[in-house]
Amino acid sequence: MLAEGHAPYFVGWGTLALINAGLAQGKNRSGLWWFLLSLPFGPFVTLVLVLLPKVRSRLF
Repeated sequence: MLAEGHAPYFVGWGTLALINAGLAQGKNRSGLWWFLLSLPFGPFVTLVLVLLPKVRSRLF
């Protein structure tokens, strides 16, 4: 079992991973891939996502 003091940390980190997945999908990138990257690297992935440009939609 997790100690009660550690629960907010895991909830916050999981929420950040979900936010990063949504941010990635908004930039036409794989939400699952960025969600999984966010679990170990959290805020660093957020910074990378914010700095990356949006992927253009393909014409074909």
